[in-house]
Amino acid sequence: MKTHLDWSAYDTYGMGDAFSGVPISGGNYAKAVAVCMHNRQCQRSTGKGVMCPSFRITGDAAHSTEARVAAFKAALNGELGENPFAGAELAAVMDLCVSCKGCKKECPSAVDMTLIKTEFLAQRNDALGVPRRARLFGNLPAWVGHHRRAVRGIVRLRNRSRLLARIAERLLGIAADRPIPPPAATPFTESKTAPADAPRGEVLLFVDTFSHHFEPAVAEAATAVLTAAGYAVRILRPAADDDEPGRPLCCGRTYLSTGQVERARREARRMMAALRPAIAAGTPIVGLEPSCLMALRDEFYSLGLGAEVGQVGKQAYLFEEFLVREAARGMTLPLKPLNRPKALLHGHCHQKAIGAMKSVRKVLSWIPGFEFDLIDATCCGMAGSFGLEAEHYEASKAMAELSLLPTIRAAAPDAPIIADGFSCRHQIQDGSGRTPTHVAVLLREALDVG
Repeated sequence: MKTHLDWSAYDTYGMGDAFSGVPISGGNYAKAVAVCMHNRQCQRSTGKGVMCPSFRITGDAAHSTEARVAAFKAALNGELGENPFAGAELAAVMDLCVSCKGCKKECPSAVDMTLIKTEFLAQRNDALGVPRRARLFGNLPAWVGHHRRAVRGIVRLRNRSRLLARIAERLLGIAADRPIPPPAATPFTESKTAPADAPRGEVLLFVDTFSHHFEPAVAEAATAVLTAAGYAVRILRPAADDDEPGRPLCCGRTYLSTGQVERARREARRMMAALRPAIAAGTPIVGLEPSCLMALRDEFYSLGLGAEVGQVGKQAYLFEEFLVREAARGMTLPLKPLNRPKALLHGHCHQKAIGAMKSVRKVLSWIPGFEFDLIDATCCGMAGSFGLEAEHYEASKAMAELSLLPTIRAAAPDAPIIADGFSCRHQIQDGSGRTPTHVAVLLREALDVG
């Protein structure tokens, strides 16, 4: 079996373990599947943590990580036919997987179902072709990178017209009842005014597709906060020899989520070329969107990009992670009270998967008198394009209704709702009518500068 991703990290898994049950085909991919030891933490309907949102809304073990592992073992053992990736069995067990990474964090065996799903989709695309909707969603960075105004106009028109929304549902499978976030009227533009003093040196800010085209206020706020903390902020731009110098850089997340691995690898190579000077200089790399920054520290290892990926992983930080690290080295941030009701904080699944919520809580505690509660919730249910898909719309809402949306509705009407994930903010606004904010935007509001 030829795989699209590099599974060599699993080369020694199952060695000498009589109970590992590694399938007879699939090589190291099969070993990644076989790490499951049937602990069944994925079949919890209550309790803290993310895993497994599809089981939590259905109560059906068929939609748990363990069941998915069993199906992949059967497929790789030849029990599901000659081309199991094109068949209905694997498609059914993977249907409600939202790639939350909860299993990688919370499963005692650290099953990486997110990566396993990416390989599954890539194999399925080989067998059946890339579905039209997957091409549409996966190519988002290219669409908005080259045709932002046209995309904005089409999305706004579709959102206003019930007829067009229903036509799009029929032709593309995009849920008619779900608004689609349009690109902002003006994308992110780097300030040309250099700080008069930057005693703490330079940082490289990775402005992802969503922060650049859809919510530029997030990148603007992060720049202001980092500048106030004493840093010279440089925006990560394509390398001089990039084939598309005018298109902002992308981590490839949308391509990975739709199984378009070669397209993701192309985006990742653009990123690595742009990062090479920062790698050499040891410059910190700061990201704003959890799933995008986490791609640099996680999925890039599986794209076969070379040894430099390991160094990127050491230099790349989420916005809050970087601030906490620098505070331990003497950085101070001038902040004033906000005089707001107790806030609610929702963590992106990928933030939770790497334990990054500790940094978010720490940073929020710097705002004088600011109180907040962390919402104990599984995946918000939007999960990139999952909540936009017609057949998954109800499942997406059900995940949000487990605890996230009821908790928000019960909060004070003017209580801040904090969420770093673009998809999370989309789901919260759509389901509650409340407008959430990124931590960077909240910190900029709290800056005490003249």
